[in-house]
Amino acid sequence: MTIETLASLGSALGSVPAIAIVLGCTVGLVSIIAGAATRHARTKEREQSRREIAAYVAEGSITPEYGERLMAAGESPRKSGCCG
Repeated sequence: MTIETLASLGSALGSVPAIAIVLGCTVGLVSIIAGAATRHARTKEREQSRREIAAYVAEGSITPEYGERLMAAGESPRKSGCCG
């Protein structure tokens, strides 16, 4: 009786590796798409802010030096290294 149980268990678990691979690929794909969407939104907002600051400088509401400081305020410092 235990041999039949183990045999039926083996056939029931036969598709588990395939399901795990499909789910793993799906999670990976969703995370890649979400990361790309986040980077896109971040870049879009940064460029919009830079345009607004440039417009304020052009109309004379703020000084060019202050506009430059505002633009540099949100940037992360560049790291020195092989990939930075």
